Amino acid sequence: MMRGEESRLKSAPPAPCLTPRNPLATPLEKIRGIGPRLVGIFSKMGLSTVEDALYTLPFRYEDRRSFRRIGELRDGHIEVFAGEIVAAGESCTPRKRRRLYEVIVTDGTGKVSLKWFRYRRDWMERFSVGKRAVFIGEVKRFGNLREVHHPDAEFYEGERSLADLTGSDPLNYGRILPVYPLSEGLQQKTARRIWKEIVDRFAPLAASPLPKTFIEKRALIPLSIALREVHWPSGDISPTDLEKGRDPARRTLVYDEFFFLELGLALKRRGVVLEEGIPFQVTHRYTKPLAAMLPYRITDAQRRVLGEIKADLMAPHPMNRLVQGDVGSGKTIVALMAALVAIENETQVAVVAPTEILAEQHYLQFRHWMELLGLRVVLLSGSMKGKEKKGVLEQVRNGEVHMLVGTHAVLQEGVDFHRLGLGIVDEQHRFGVRQRGILRRKGENPHILVMTATPIPRTLSLTLYGDLALSVIDEMPPGRTPVRTRVVTDNQRARVYSFIRSELAAGRQAYVVYPLVEESEKSDLLAASEGAELLRREVFADYRVGLLHGRMKPEEKEETMESFKSRELDVLVATTVIEVGIDVPNATVMMIEHAERFGLAQLHQLRGRVGRGTEKSTCILLRSFRCSEDGMKRLRVMSETTDGFRIAEADLEIRGPGEFLGTRQAGMPDFRVANLLRDARVLEEAREDAFELANDPAFTEDPKYSEMRETLFDRWGNRLELASVG
Repeated sequence: MMRGEESRLKSAPPAPCLTPRNPLATPLEKIRGIGPRLVGIFSKMGLSTVEDALYTLPFRYEDRRSFRRIGELRDGHIEVFAGEIVAAGESCTPRKRRRLYEVIVTDGTGKVSLKWFRYRRDWMERFSVGKRAVFIGEVKRFGNLREVHHPDAEFYEGERSLADLTGSDPLNYGRILPVYPLSEGLQQKTARRIWKEIVDRFAPLAASPLPKTFIEKRALIPLSIALREVHWPSGDISPTDLEKGRDPARRTLVYDEFFFLELGLALKRRGVVLEEGIPFQVTHRYTKPLAAMLPYRITDAQRRVLGEIKADLMAPHPMNRLVQGDVGSGKTIVALMAALVAIENETQVAVVAPTEILAEQHYLQFRHWMELLGLRVVLLSGSMKGKEKKGVLEQVRNGEVHMLVGTHAVLQEGVDFHRLGLGIVDEQHRFGVRQRGILRRKGENPHILVMTATPIPRTLSLTLYGDLALSVIDEMPPGRTPVRTRVVTDNQRARVYSFIRSELAAGRQAYVVYPLVEESEKSDLLAASEGAELLRREVFADYRVGLLHGRMKPEEKEETMESFKSRELDVLVATTVIEVGIDVPNATVMMIEHAERFGLAQLHQLRGRVGRGTEKSTCILLRSFRCSEDGMKRLRVMSETTDGFRIAEADLEIRGPGEFLGTRQAGMPDFRVANLLRDARVLEEAREDAFELANDPAFTEDPKYSEMRETLFDRWGNRLELASVG
C-alpha cells in the first residue's frame, strides 16, 4: 500500500468495540442473573462480553408451537409431546447386562418408551407413575415400539393445555426455541433466560455500516433485527430452514461477516498493486539453459502461468500470486524458472515450506538444477544448531547464496538477506496472511509467489487467498496415464503381493507406503522399517527392496531416491516422505498400508507418484477391518475420482474447514456465524460487493466511509495486518 494511503488508514480511529462507550462491550458479569459461577462457565466457553454472547448462535431449534400426539410421532425427528407416566423403573439390557432406567408414557393415542443409560437413581425417582410431563427428544423405532433416549422433561400438574403452558411459561412454550451450546454446570433453561435478556437489551443497539446499495441489492435486513430473529425466531420459518441458514436473519449475519473479511483482502490486493517493487528484466541468462537441460518440454499450461508470473515480475509493483495445480502438474519447475529470473536480476530467493521433509525435498530438487547452472542453494531447518546454522545465515546475509530453502525458520528474526527479490511459499494453506507479511519485510517489497499441490475448494480460496492473483496449471505433462485405484481389505494381501510381483517381473517398479517409521507399543500399525525387513526377507526376497523415511539424513534420502530412479531398487518402502518430489515414470504400482489412517489430501499426493509414465498404473489402498465411517468415505472418494478439486471438496465436506487445513493458523479466519460449506453463495456475493467498494479511490479517505473503516480494522485489522503490511 502506498505510504500515504497506509498512514491514512492507520490514522482512522479504532473501532469502539472494546471501549466502555460501546454497549456491546459490556462484560457479562453486569447482566442480571450472571454471578461468579456463571461468569466462570462462560469464560471457559470463550465468552466475556455481550457481543460474544450475541454472536454465539443457537446450533439448532425446537419447534414448541404445538405438541405432537404420541401416535403421530415421526421416526428420526426431534419431537415435543406430552403424556402420563404409566410405568417406570430400572432394568438391564438383554445382551450387555448394562443397567438402564425406562419410563413408559402414554397420551391415549399410543405409547413411547423413554430410556436413560446414564443417570442418577435419586434424580430418576421424579418419574413416578401418574405424573404428567412435556418431553423433547429424538424418536427412534425398535420393532413396534418407539423409543426416545435421554429426553428433556418438564413436569406439569393436571390436565393443562398447550395454551395454559404458553401463558404461564412463554419463554419455553408456544414458539420456536433456540438450543444453545452448553458447558458443564449450565442448563438449557438457564442459557435461554440469559440469552433472552441479552438479546432484548442489546440487539437493538447493534448496527452495521454496510452501504445501503448493498443492503437493498442483497435483500438484507437491519443487523439489530437479524440478531433478534436468529436467537428468537418470530415468523413461520421452519426449524430446518433456520438450522440450514436459509432464513434472512442468518443470511444477513453471514453476509456482514464475509463482507468485511473480503473488504480487507481487497484492500490488501489493491495495496500491493500500489506499492513500489523491484521491476525485473527477463534476460534468459539462466532460464534458457535450464529449459535446454530439462528432459521434457514444458506444457502449454506451464508456459501460460510462467508468462503471467514474468509479467508480474517485470511490473513496478510486487507480485502477489498463487499458483495452484494438481499433483504432478509441474509447479516446481515453474517456481524454479521464477527463481532464476530473480537471480538474473542480482537478487536472492527464499523458499519456505511447512515441514522439514518438504523443505528437504525442495532443496534436493532445486540443488540438482542450480548446481548445473553454477548457482548456490542452502537449506535452513529448525533442527539446525550452532556453527552450522550460523554459517548458513552468514552466507545468506553476505549474498554468497542465491537461494535459501527452509521451514518457518526462514521467517524468524536473525534471518537477514543481502537483497531478497522473491519469496516462494509452498503448501500455502499452512501459512497465513501474516506469515507472508513477515517474508515481505525480509526485503524491500520483494515479489511473493505462493503455490499449493493441494487443490483448495473455491470457498477456501476466497477466504485464504483473497488478496492473491491466481494462476492454475490445469494440464498434466504428456505421457501421463490415469491411475486405477482399488480398495482391498487385509485378507486380500496375498493377491496384492502377487499382482505387485507380476509388475516387477515385467520390469517395472513399486512403492509400498506405511504410516509409521517404527513399530510402537501403543500402535498396531505396520511400520515402515519392520515392513521393509519382512518384504525383503520373505515376500520379495528375489528383488531389491529399499527403505526411505523422514528420519534419514538428506544425503541418505537423496541416495535412496537416486537408486530407485536409476532402477537399482525394484521396491521402495517408504513413509509419506515420498508425498512430493519423486518422479519415477517406471513405477507403476503403489500399495498403501492402513490407507484409512491417511487424509484424503495425503492419499491423493501419494497416488500422484505413480502414473508418471506411459504404462498402466495402479494404486492399491489396503484397509484394516476396523475402519471408521469417515475412513470408508475417504477411501470411497479415492476409488471414484482422480480429480484433485473433487477430492478437496469431499475432504472439506468430511472434515470441515478447521480440520481440512490442519492446525488453526493466522491464515484461517475464525468465523463467528458463517459456514464455508453452507454459505458459499453468500461468500461470492459479499466478495463481489467488497471488491467493488475497495476499488473506489475515495474509500481510504472519504469521511462517509469512516465508520466502515473503523469496523474493518476492529474485526480484521490485526489478523490481516492491514495497517502494516503492503
